[in-house]
Amino acid sequence: MPFDSRVKSFRFATGFAVVGMLLAGCGSGDSGSATSTTAAPTTSAATPADTKPATVTVDVSDMKFSPDTVAVKAGDTVKWKFDDKVPHSVQGIGDKAMGINSPIFNQGEWSYTFTMPGTYRYLCSLHPQMRGSVTVS
Repeated sequence: MPFDSRVKSFRFATGFAVVGMLLAGCGSGDSGSATSTTAAPTTSAATPADTKPATVTVDVSDMKFSPDTVAVKAGDTVKWKFDDKVPHSVQGIGDKAMGINSPIFNQGEWSYTFTMPGTYRYLCSLHPQMRGSVTVS
């Protein structure tokens, strides 16, 4: 038998064996009878309002972020509300915070939704002494 034919035969046999193992693994291995149970209704302390994403506001005025540290859950949004005589921005610090990059504002709002847990540091790109952080759980 030529070498090429042996390789094809080996591939076919290997594929056939893998399919056989997959099919054998589909059974539950339980030889007992199936039973059905009805659970009593349960109540949860969580209300629909608890499951909705939240929005936390950070004021940007008087050359500071207030509060400068906030904690949110994944899926929540942080809204920066700009109200100052001088322009400011929100610029993420480090690789993790690269998406945090607002336009420059004197007045207005900018939001960012945090989807991944972690701590995100930021600053004002025009006033680097203005710093803040968002901790996402």
